[in-house]
Amino acid sequence: MYIPKYDGNIHPDEWINDIHNYYRKENIEENEYLHYAIPLVDPIIKLPSRINSFEKLCSALKDDISFTVFKNTNLRKLRLLKYVPEREGGETSKFISNFRKLCYNAEINDIEKQNKYLLLSLPNDYFITEFLWRNKNIKTMNELIKEFEEIVMDDSNLIRNGSIVALKHVSTRKYLSSINNSFYKTGSKSQLVFANNLLDSNALWKITFASCKELASYTENYISLLHKNSNIFLGVNENNISPFINRKLADCLGYLKSNDVIYLSINQVYLRSHDFHFTIGFDTFQEVACHSEIQYNYNYEWCIELIK
Repeated sequence: MYIPKYDGNIHPDEWINDIHNYYRKENIEENEYLHYAIPLVDPIIKLPSRINSFEKLCSALKDDISFTVFKNTNLRKLRLLKYVPEREGGETSKFISNFRKLCYNAEINDIEKQNKYLLLSLPNDYFITEFLWRNKNIKTMNELIKEFEEIVMDDSNLIRNGSIVALKHVSTRKYLSSINNSFYKTGSKSQLVFANNLLDSNALWKITFASCKELASYTENYISLLHKNSNIFLGVNENNISPFINRKLADCLGYLKSNDVIYLSINQVYLRSHDFHFTIGFDTFQEVACHSEIQYNYNYEWCIELIK
């Protein structure tokens, strides 16, 4: 372990702690630590002539203008610090380490100030809204970081514009599916939609928004489901209650995330399935249909699963 000179670019407390650890490892007598430490202070930092304890050494280092510059430098870095989500190439653990280190170096020990600077680093409305809602009773840095980490975890499960999802029917545990160029033989004669046991490429749907927003809100957004294999939107035929199109999300607060249970509807017509099967050729399929009156039971509930 190498102990550098103290030149004002490390917190005095940290440097003195490193001094103790180093000399302890080298089996140097504790009463000699100070004797070896004082010459390691850069000559540009003027020390009082009589320093007989590490407490006085630390106090002298903090009284020097270099420490004021050091603290202010770290404070400015703290104000400029921005969190980059992992999906955009950021690393949460490095961000948290940097945030805590900057608070330590700038001697930001008050939890309200730590709260404020973490808030300033947040990247979007979702993080800010969640953070303000969760941080009211936070009393320690550990609690602050714990709440932030939970927000990061929730963010990784949010459904976004362009997300690839699967929709599992709650009652029968089968996935909303379609097959490219496979059509109903009667009625709408549109592309077949059904519920299937397999989570395969036929069960993958791309989320698209009519608005320019990134996240799906339960209260504001209309979204569409684009079948990934066939590039056809889920829709409701004008004369036949079968597949679907743009639908409004269930009436509740917050943002749509993976494993939420939702209702799918357009113009008061609701997507449902049940354990009823129909046959096309030699193949049997579980029916998916639309109904104008929702009964708020498991037949109308779909669990959205984030795939990508």
